[in-house]
Amino acid sequence: MNDGQRVSLNAWALRAQHVIAGGTSTGSKRPDALYGSALAPDLPTHARRSWGCRFETAEGLTLIDLSMALGAVALGYADEEITDAVYEVVADGTVCGIAPLLEIEVAERLVDVIPCAEQVRFLKSGAEATAAAVRLARAHTGRTRIIASGYFGWHDWSSTGAGVPAGANADVRSVPFDDVGALEQAVADAGSDLAGIVIEPLVHHVASAEWLAAARAHCDRLGAVLIFDEIKTAFRVRTGGVQALRGITPDLTTLGKAMANGFPLAAVVGRRSVMAAASSTWISSTLAAETTALVAARVVLDRHARRDVCGELAFIGGRLQESVRHALSLHAIGVRAEGEAPMWRLVAEHEPVLDALVAEAARGGVLLKRGAYQFASLTHDDEAIRDVGRVVAKAAARVAQSGWSQAGDVDRAGGEA
Repeated sequence: MNDGQRVSLNAWALRAQHVIAGGTSTGSKRPDALYGSALAPDLPTHARRSWGCRFETAEGLTLIDLSMALGAVALGYADEEITDAVYEVVADGTVCGIAPLLEIEVAERLVDVIPCAEQVRFLKSGAEATAAAVRLARAHTGRTRIIASGYFGWHDWSSTGAGVPAGANADVRSVPFDDVGALEQAVADAGSDLAGIVIEPLVHHVASAEWLAAARAHCDRLGAVLIFDEIKTAFRVRTGGVQALRGITPDLTTLGKAMANGFPLAAVVGRRSVMAAASSTWISSTLAAETTALVAARVVLDRHARRDVCGELAFIGGRLQESVRHALSLHAIGVRAEGEAPMWRLVAEHEPVLDALVAEAARGGVLLKRGAYQFASLTHDDEAIRDVGRVVAKAAARVAQSGWSQAGDVDRAGGEA
């Protein structure tokens, strides 16, 4: 941050800026990513604790969270069943010199619920899992070219930032979401060197069956690997992800976020013949199978087996979205709530208006996510939904009164992780 930006930071954020590169280890939690052009010293940037759908800020204020840790938490923060299970497993040690039994159990459970899964490899982050899936596709096919549509994290294969060698992603071609024609052209250009197509199957809305089926057909025809990045969508849109919703099965799937309700766990799962490539390349992570995250995932799987968690998330998310829509309809500020009920977005005609709305909502006790999804959790109860609507209505009124709705566009500093 430059000196002009530094004066907009609170004392905790200034302290973090001094010792943490970039101010925080998660890009989307940077102060400027949280509040954009409306960043001010009174806005919360750090939390002391979280529970349910709420968290306590460093200043002692309580906010209702609609980001739910960027979608990593669906059951609610500090879920009692998960917490008890983690305490129990910690007492037995979380890692040792050989693999834990729990790794087998959770892998077997994932094979049961993810349509494409015949085998599993655990990792720690979604970016890591998707990078592993791309490597498996290349190792399995002996080819290099990848067609990609979506956001896949920070690793070199899918990034173009400073420090990334040009050759690291020279064989990766990005195509627009849900565009059959663009996909067909990219496949034609790749030809027989196509190793795989990797797709994020929900961006604003669920991808059409036509687009996903076209990707499946192209991969089948060329012997390439179809990968779905279901980091955000599995255990939220459906337990088995968009592939379970659309009935189109990829060869590999990457999982994460809500799979362990906020504990660090990711996985690449898929057909046995493709997963076998893990033995011909090198994919390994020291703490991939530490047991706190695995036992959290086991509790999540148990909860999904007992209840229609995804149906409940859709219902609650729809109510949250409607509450915000109604609040925004009271004031013509050019901000809309759009997208799928379990994970929807705020879209603005002018970016500074959204920034101002998010800032005013935070002052009123609700954390909205600018530039990414608002995620439902099972703990967004009637009281929370009413409070979200009330706070957003007041925030929109203040934005309208301030004249922000006449502002022009500026670049957004958001992100996904």
